[in-house]
Amino acid sequence: MDVAGPSAAGLRRFYDGLFQAYGPQRWWPTQDVDNPRFEILIGAVLTQHTAWTNVEIAIAQLRDAGPLTAESLLAHADLPALIRRAGPHNVKAKRLRALCEWFVARGGFEALARMDTPALRGELLALHGIGHETADVILLYAFGRPSFVADAYAFRIMERYGWSAGARNYERLRKRVEAAGPVDDAPFYDELHALIVTHAKQRCHKSRPDCRACALQARCAQRGVNAVR
Repeated sequence: MDVAGPSAAGLRRFYDGLFQAYGPQRWWPTQDVDNPRFEILIGAVLTQHTAWTNVEIAIAQLRDAGPLTAESLLAHADLPALIRRAGPHNVKAKRLRALCEWFVARGGFEALARMDTPALRGELLALHGIGHETADVILLYAFGRPSFVADAYAFRIMERYGWSAGARNYERLRKRVEAAGPVDDAPFYDELHALIVTHAKQRCHKSRPDCRACALQARCAQRGVNAVR
């Protein structure tokens, strides 16, 4: 079964409802004032299937070991040990090295900023361990490109809201939301993603969502919701 995606007005109401409930989220959280954009690249990889609290610990350990730069990370022979708290450290170390090697070879942020978004996204997706979600997080938060992050939280909420159904397809949901959203407004997608994550954690839980206190209740179809508190 397929359903229609959001309209421009519907997406704006969705956004406004969440914003009124939770206020500005001020994402992406960073620790390093000297290299915040590069920290976002690193965090986007480390957060894969890992709680953010563990990512923060791993990033702090990287910062203690030297500057948070691509060259510094590539020089760490003990990179897996430094990021051990962020999950499968050997796997993620390999992914970080691939990302850093690409970043250096392509000339860093200044050179990469000259690429258009489809080309930059394509290069990110070609890197080892960089999937659609990670690529869009990097595009949005490190490069300021208007990209919708269709993560598991977005699917959960938008399925219940009535904007997604059937087998989950990342690209389909991303394109539908971007077709309804503002064309060149990265801050909108920045805030939208952060608000969706906050709402999923505070109200739209995986089981037993708190629908009565939900800011979206009036327009939500509540599809697939079996128990409402």
